Amino acid sequence: MPKPIQPVEPTNHIAIFQEQTIRRVWHENAWWFAIADVVSILADSANPTDYIKKMRLRDKELAQGWGQIVTPLRIETEGGVQRMNCANTEGLFRIIQSITSPKAEPFKRWLAQVGYERVQEIENPELASARARALYQAKGYPQAWIEKRLRSIAIRGELTDEWKARGVQEGREYSILTAEIARATFGVTPAEHSKLKSLDKVKTGKNLRDHMTDLELIFTMLGEASTTEIARRKDAQGLPENRIAAQEGGNIAGNARRELEAKSGQPVISRDNFLPEPPTEKPIKNKVIKKIQLKK
Repeated sequence: MPKPIQPVEPTNHIAIFQEQTIRRVWHENAWWFAIADVVSILADSANPTDYIKKMRLRDKELAQGWGQIVTPLRIETEGGVQRMNCANTEGLFRIIQSITSPKAEPFKRWLAQVGYERVQEIENPELASARARALYQAKGYPQAWIEKRLRSIAIRGELTDEWKARGVQEGREYSILTAEIARATFGVTPAEHSKLKSLDKVKTGKNLRDHMTDLELIFTMLGEASTTEIARRKDAQGLPENRIAAQEGGNIAGNARRELEAKSGQPVISRDNFLPEPPTEKPIKNKVIKKIQLKK
């Protein structure tokens, strides 16, 4: 029986509050949110780290209890894992008390809603994929792209489940294997791919796969599905053996990509950021990279 679609990204690692992104991680049966992202939104601060320092100096009680409220957690992103100070819903309520902002009350209601939805998704996993579809539709993605994106999430989830069962450690080792697949598939790592699309994950929270074209998504799926199959067939264990499987799986997608490029005369990797830009900004046209050195 196929596994239900579980949108690991962005709905599990990125939350949306009033069209702004907040990084989060599921830890000890609760959502933990990146404090810097919350402060940046509620305080309208371009330097949340500095704002947090001043806030703690201003609120002595908060400063004294900071260690009980805040926990550094590893948050998986497209380009790797970052360790960030995070707080759960209760901790964020306390931090918000020290932020003077008209956005505070709507944010509190939003936090409660996010927690409630997570409980619903645990009881009925199909709700997660339904909410992911609705989120992409609200952002303006076409239906055909959304179906590919949700399918890619399912394939990615199946791959990471396989890695976990085969002794690969979440976080850094997942990032290493993901980079191996991408390098063999496209000739660039996810970080390099993001740079080509002018995406800065740390500053904007933008997810590379949410900005992939149809073909980029298709070849990503092929590389990851091939890696899953090879790892199973070879019974790969640990990072070294799964690294070989990742390279071989990526090579299958890479060979298919090069064959298509030879026939079409166009590179698969594009500068296009697939998500439509807000009306106040000029949309990025579908510009294709004319010259790019791809590893064979």
